[in-house]
Amino acid sequence: MSVRLPSVPVADRAYPHLSPFECGMRACCPRCGQGKLFDGFLKLAPRCEACGLDYSFADPADGPAFFVICFVCVPAVIFGLWLEVAFQVPYWVHLFTTLPVLLLTCIPPLRPLKGWLVASQYYYKAEEGRLVTHEDAPEVTAPARD
Repeated sequence: MSVRLPSVPVADRAYPHLSPFECGMRACCPRCGQGKLFDGFLKLAPRCEACGLDYSFADPADGPAFFVICFVCVPAVIFGLWLEVAFQVPYWVHLFTTLPVLLLTCIPPLRPLKGWLVASQYYYKAEEGRLVTHEDAPEVTAPARD
């Protein structure tokens, strides 16, 4: 005998307070923490299968690649350059040392970084900027002169 729980509208549910970093590392939904964030290695799922959160708000753009290039690729390339300058190794040594270092340090961080940026956008309610038009601006009155 199964007990069916009443369905509660999404707006009425209380979701746990999740940190963007934890959601990014686990690649889980930033609202409920249960559903998957990705539909492939780096492709965002259209929505969370657990709570139904639409991921269309998320646009990390080139953020993950920027962080990987700045903080991971540069040291990996410096390693290859150091190996070449210090020991003048043949190309096949670079094939078995520098190339794996580059691949193993640059590709795996992309997914958690993208998850972290998407979860941060949800957590901080980030949205696309827009200009305030004349209709949106509040009435401003000039200060009275004495």
